[in-house]
Amino acid sequence: MLLRGIRDGLKRAARLAGIVTMAALALSGCSRDAGDRLVITGSSTIAPLVTVIAQAFESAHPGVKIDVQAGGSSRGIADVRQGLAQLGMVSRALKPEEGDLAATTIAHDGIAMIVHRDNPIGALSGGQIVAIYTGKVRNWQEVGGPDAPITVVNKAEGRSTLELFLSHFKLESPAIRADVVIGDNQQGIKTIAGNPQAIGYVSVGTAEFEARRGTPIRLLPLDGVDATTAHVARGDFPLSRPLNLVQRGEPGRIAREFIAFATSPEVHDLVTGQYFVPLAGR
Repeated sequence: MLLRGIRDGLKRAARLAGIVTMAALALSGCSRDAGDRLVITGSSTIAPLVTVIAQAFESAHPGVKIDVQAGGSSRGIADVRQGLAQLGMVSRALKPEEGDLAATTIAHDGIAMIVHRDNPIGALSGGQIVAIYTGKVRNWQEVGGPDAPITVVNKAEGRSTLELFLSHFKLESPAIRADVVIGDNQQGIKTIAGNPQAIGYVSVGTAEFEARRGTPIRLLPLDGVDATTAHVARGDFPLSRPLNLVQRGEPGRIAREFIAFATSPEVHDLVTGQYFVPLAGR
């Protein structure tokens, strides 16, 4: 009986040891999978570019999964601060109060005023743009266009494109009299392409890409400078911005390797393919 009890005890101990070992292996596997997953959230302007860079990175790093989510620069900053994302996409320079974050520029872009392709307006002065967006001018005829009401398309709060637009034209958000409020660039382009009386502002790169593929929009010059990626690259377009990846603290291995890849000459063609200006082109 004593021997049988000892044997049963040894069997139970062995089974327990096996269960503990399997649990430990499972936990280590989960840990490894989590370490090979990178979450990047933020600017809708940068998201398409980061998505194609992520696809190239994943191809070169089997087992790595990168989850790219848009939602605006403010989301990117908030998610990084809260630990919901390892990297944030922010389509502007960091502010003084964001000193807890570090930014790495991966490309450059500009912000363009756009109208429908059928709108005969060739250019608008800064004063005319301010008058349109503050409701002082409500008809295209007042700025040399047809007798038609202007549909003012504005960016939603939390979008860096809005912040830069306001800063450039020295406006406060409450002063804007918008008819339509949009989120990402594609929504803005779709709105204006479907309304010949509309005016809005979006990424130069995105608008240039859409115009070249036949979307019925037209980019207006700003301060006498054509809204093109070529002028952004030369540094003479007046409303330009850096496209940044931001992190808080020391990034993990995968995040660090991704940043290095996103700033390398290897992604030059991916950047220009999205109609942005690569680092070497500025």
